[in-house]
Amino acid sequence: MSKQINVALIGNPNTGKTSVFNALTGLNQKVGNYPGITVEKKEGICKLPRGVKAHIIDLPGTYSLNASSLDENVVIELLLNKNDKDFPDIAVVVSDVENLKRNLLLFTQIKDLEIPTLLVINMADRMNYKGISLDIDYLEEHLQTKIALISTRKNTGIDNLKSLIANYKDISITPCLSASEIDKEYFDNLRKAFPNQLLYKLWLVITQDVNFGKTDRNEIDAVADFKTKSKSDLKRLQQKETIKRYQFINNVLKIGQTIDASQAKDLRSKFDRVLTHKVWGYVIFAIILLTIFQAIYDWAELPMDFIDNIFASLSEWTKNALPKGAFTSLLAEGIIPGLSGIVIFIPQIAFLFLFIAILEESGYMSRVVFLMDRIMRRFGLSGKSVVPLISGTACAIPAIMATRNIESWKERLITILVTPFTTCSARLPVYLIIISLVIPQGRFIGLSYQALTLMLLYLIGFGTAVFSAYLLNKILKIKSKSFFVVEMPNYKLPLFKNVALTVIEKTKSFVFGAGKIILAISIILWFLASYGPGEQFNNAEEIVKTEYSSDNLTEEELQHKIASHKLEHSFIGITGRAIEPTIRPLGYDWKIGIAIVSSFAAREVFVGTLATIYSVGNDDEDTIKNRMAGEVNPILGGPLFTFASGISLLLFYAFAMQCMSTLAIVKKETNSWKWPILQLVIMTAFAYIVALIAFQFLK
Repeated sequence: MSKQINVALIGNPNTGKTSVFNALTGLNQKVGNYPGITVEKKEGICKLPRGVKAHIIDLPGTYSLNASSLDENVVIELLLNKNDKDFPDIAVVVSDVENLKRNLLLFTQIKDLEIPTLLVINMADRMNYKGISLDIDYLEEHLQTKIALISTRKNTGIDNLKSLIANYKDISITPCLSASEIDKEYFDNLRKAFPNQLLYKLWLVITQDVNFGKTDRNEIDAVADFKTKSKSDLKRLQQKETIKRYQFINNVLKIGQTIDASQAKDLRSKFDRVLTHKVWGYVIFAIILLTIFQAIYDWAELPMDFIDNIFASLSEWTKNALPKGAFTSLLAEGIIPGLSGIVIFIPQIAFLFLFIAILEESGYMSRVVFLMDRIMRRFGLSGKSVVPLISGTACAIPAIMATRNIESWKERLITILVTPFTTCSARLPVYLIIISLVIPQGRFIGLSYQALTLMLLYLIGFGTAVFSAYLLNKILKIKSKSFFVVEMPNYKLPLFKNVALTVIEKTKSFVFGAGKIILAISIILWFLASYGPGEQFNNAEEIVKTEYSSDNLTEEELQHKIASHKLEHSFIGITGRAIEPTIRPLGYDWKIGIAIVSSFAAREVFVGTLATIYSVGNDDEDTIKNRMAGEVNPILGGPLFTFASGISLLLFYAFAMQCMSTLAIVKKETNSWKWPILQLVIMTAFAYIVALIAFQFLK
């Protein structure tokens, strides 16, 4: 049986920590949450030399062990608690060769915890370009560690890194410097009061709001022999500690690192002048967005049509190949159409994640955050709010979790409340199917009307979020101050492996997350649509034959009438009829009403629901799009999905809070039901009014 060791991957943001994690684990990784909190937890398995397995945990990015957010607390609490099942046998600190001085602050702090700490210097391929040379032997000797010089871009040094991790017992646990010299008397008293505890751990417990095994701050304060300091004195000591560490780091790097400024070829400032320009910056961003939405349509058209036809054929084959009965009906009319309603959108969702990953990997997304800060400040937000708002294009749940980096509670609360207006990938299936039905084909200056409509919906969502933030900033009487600090990483060509892993992981997460919900709802909907109470459902065949006896219907037409009558008087039909008066003014029928109600579980369920409802009792081999296009408005006649009803539906989904999971996460993040309930009521009412006005005006 091979031995398994725990490896904690730690580092500042933008040091390439994720690239190192991907290089070590490949596809052997999973994403979850830390127990009891919503901070994302990435972990994976890596095979090391001599049959050793490494369980690698990619911890949230942090600049130091002086935590200022919940993400950073996660790092400290793991490093302090030896009883945690994930407590590391070795800490791997990832640094960036261009920002070594800043990255080493965190490294020297972790060394004081007497955990074997390995220093990884990433982006080694940029050393010649930036005129940097390192004396690795000197650095290893004075930092009391082993150093792995790697480039995840060129895939160099990875094998050496694995070997050093496997031989972690050879790494010294001696601290780099004696931080206790900042106040010798205070630390001597602390050591005497707790002779069996590690001094630096005690210092972190005193200065941070974190858990540390069985020892907490109250216990330290309660010890008679030890007198703790005031908060202001502790803050001054922390500043002294940071200064002392940087003095040590500067002395080591004076000899261990040489930078030849004449060799540095820096195009970054030239790019920044254009990409963050107060006019051209926004123009370039708009062009990038237009290109993305056009590509989502053009590139995905063929694979989507292929998937749609495959599922239609599979449903038809199931009906013909399997014996008639409830199970065959469930498969052909419930599960297969329901799943097709999500699988068909894999190409477009994958392309969306692809573009987002490329923008993040290249370093451009940080420029967008900086650029948008100019606008955001006018609406009571900071540039940091852009990160959740942009993340919301993938999913509102991690986007709301990302607000933890916003120090001001007022800004954080406003960002949490408005983020669900941002168009998430779950809305994408609804938008795409409705746009394809009601927006005509055609192009304007090379851009399709459908792509322009999609981009307009994204802009409407973002604009509504920003305007809502402005109103909330005026309404909420919460005093708070904040400072906007954003790091501008270097521009770099996106790593194919990182982009591919991001697209695969996020698409897989979306499909399986939505797939489980859709599968369950499809089975429930099929049952509700296939059975019903009373004579009208049970004697549907006799009733329809009697009603249309003089119309000389063909057998196919008669069967279609019977199926429609049964559906109308099934459990789902009765429920739909009950809610129809509420939604009819918006241009919807009872079937769309059922889809709207069921999609509260997850927005993307809308298409799967309609696919299931339209498939029940239908023997035709047809695609979802064709079935929806063929639906007739029961009141007005003609197609159900017209320009007016389509725009109404698009606007309803643009503004409505149609996501149970998002409400749950808002409750968790705000620690109150007040805010999610207000969100649900206000957003749904606003969506209803806008959709009503749009339909009545356009019809």
